[in-house]
Amino acid sequence: TILAPEQEADIQAALARADILLGEPARLRANLKEARALKWAQSTYAGVETLLSSDCRQDYQLTNIRGIFGPLVSEYVFAHLLSLTRHLRHYREQQRLHNWQPIPYQSIRGKTMLIIGTGSIGQHLAQTAANFGLKVQGISRSGREAPGFDHIYQLPALNKVLPRADVVVSVLPSTSQTRDLFNSDRMDFFKPGAIFFNVGRGDAVDENALIQALRHGNLGAAVLDVFATEPLPSASPLWDMPNVVITPHNAGYSFPDQIVTRFSRNYLKYIEGKPMEGVVDFNLGY
Repeated sequence: TILAPEQEADIQAALARADILLGEPARLRANLKEARALKWAQSTYAGVETLLSSDCRQDYQLTNIRGIFGPLVSEYVFAHLLSLTRHLRHYREQQRLHNWQPIPYQSIRGKTMLIIGTGSIGQHLAQTAANFGLKVQGISRSGREAPGFDHIYQLPALNKVLPRADVVVSVLPSTSQTRDLFNSDRMDFFKPGAIFFNVGRGDAVDENALIQALRHGNLGAAVLDVFATEPLPSASPLWDMPNVVITPHNAGYSFPDQIVTRFSRNYLKYIEGKPMEGVVDFNLGY
């Protein structure tokens, strides 16, 4: 039986009956207490941090839609990486001024990309990077091998690996281990001129430390799709920094057809008692 009420009173009545909820994490959280019969909740997002706090019930099975964003995030990273390394923003301005002035550049082939987070997004990004001829290093909790990576290290090795990387991409989830991972001390280990991407979660980065590193430290540029506070406050200095690219958390959208496909597959597995896709471990935080 499908319940899709629109009025608040009808929503509350339906919640008491529902075994399964499908929705955005914030709306799921707001209705968990009333969903007394809940056995399984399917998030329409990959990020489910709001459902993982200690004051939130965890007596049900939670699934997200991770595993579908690899192609979109790879398009995002390489669109901006090539734009920066081939000076496309500068050429656009020169075109406006009718100015013919070549700018020196280097190929990204042979450079080293460090991907922090080696799950489905990281693996797709690694394989794309390899196709461009980059050397691909990874950081993960386990350090286990994954497709597309030349080598993967555990998190304690991050400071040793950072100085080798020309491009650093964080695709980390939000957990107690990843918050403020990129603090002022960590910024000192970046290779001079490195390009930093954050397409994971904003709370992995100390934004004040990042600003100082971009102004006076090693970092050459940053491409930021996620932030500690979203929308990014208008007073943030990041908006006006010439070596920063800001996008409104849209590197990887979850399109309706993808959500429906994932939910449909999971529903069939749920009623058959089979393991579902994208199961979230409440203890690990992803």
